[in-house]
Amino acid sequence: MRSDEVTGISQLARTTLRGGTSRVHELHQGIADRAFRAVGPAARPVQVVHDAISELGYSGLRVALGVGARAVGEVASLRASGRDLDTDRAGRVALAILNGAHGDLLVREAPALALDMTVRVGGRAVPAETRALEEAFPGATGRLAVFLHGLTESEDSWGYGAEKHHGDRAVTYGSQLQRDLGLTPVYLRYNTGLHISENGRSLDALLTALVGAWPVPVQDVVLVGHSMGGLVARSALHQAGGGTAEARGWTHLVRDTVTLGSPHLGAPLERGVHRLTAQLARLPETRPLARLLTLRSVGIKDLRRGTLVDADWTDRDLDALTPGAHTHVPLHDGARHFVVLATLSRNPEGRVADLLGDLLVPPRSASGDSGDDDRLAFPPDHVHRVGGMHHFDLLNHPRIYERIRQWLEQRPEGPRPGAPEVPTEP
Repeated sequence: MRSDEVTGISQLARTTLRGGTSRVHELHQGIADRAFRAVGPAARPVQVVHDAISELGYSGLRVALGVGARAVGEVASLRASGRDLDTDRAGRVALAILNGAHGDLLVREAPALALDMTVRVGGRAVPAETRALEEAFPGATGRLAVFLHGLTESEDSWGYGAEKHHGDRAVTYGSQLQRDLGLTPVYLRYNTGLHISENGRSLDALLTALVGAWPVPVQDVVLVGHSMGGLVARSALHQAGGGTAEARGWTHLVRDTVTLGSPHLGAPLERGVHRLTAQLARLPETRPLARLLTLRSVGIKDLRRGTLVDADWTDRDLDALTPGAHTHVPLHDGARHFVVLATLSRNPEGRVADLLGDLLVPPRSASGDSGDDDRLAFPPDHVHRVGGMHHFDLLNHPRIYERIRQWLEQRPEGPRPGAPEVPTEP
């Protein structure tokens, strides 16, 4: 582990321990206040003494935990091995979960642990520079399949179930598309705890650089997103002006998008946590628990309604119970858009399937069917339902790959009509 990563962990531990102590103190105080109120004025002298001792004790504990965490970090940094935390799979999993849960906090308190949006090969970041890309993609073609993982995931997540289905951890949708259709798979990693629109901007910038530096001229691009990844792709296309006269060059190369269990209309689980937080905040005894729940990342909060633009969160209280205005972002004009959704029920068309969905995302949200004029325009033959699967089965399953392959092999060769050439770097 690098020294700056160790320091980042100690800083995060210090913030978390001190914050956790404050929440316990608030919970204790809320219970005590109710008890003293029940006794009445006669308990006031005892309450004054109790509050003073309580404040002194918890303040001392916060200071001690903060100093302890800092001291441990200082010692550990001196003994740091110099290896990146994400050198092995376990470290990458830990970083992905940490960034998904508290990615915005990491940017502020422990930036060494906060992930940037990068191309990844073999667990390592590859700069969007021609020479580096030539070395990382020796057999590069002009047809790219760009993969965006979901919340708390990493590029390794695309291998989910690979040994079970193929007997080989290296078999993914990307490796199969490369074998069958000549597409070059490009896996990205990003901080899923940031706002979706922030990651959309990062994706716009990265694809601009990637297409410009790619070793061979880029003919077309497929964007494949699991869960949150599909929303990031839509946000990037929207912010890059896709389908308009001012669109950035890479958007003209996007032939197809494939979203796998993406909550286009929001995720019920996040809406439930939001309502629970509001209820807990009503009582002094449970208010500290509400504060703990509000610490979940802004990326998670964006999943409540599928928020894709800055305007829907800038200068707003994301924990307010009354929702603000929500911007409808249509599908990028000029590309084909496909959806794969799963249901726990073996019959993906039944009432149970609509109720349970894939455990995390219901069919109507995954297919963008809001039942009103703001519904997303996914043609019926571009929506594929699979029964007897859960949310993470969508990452890598033979039945799903077969449908993706069928969709993508039907696309015409070359750039879309009217699309300008996007030059590569010399």
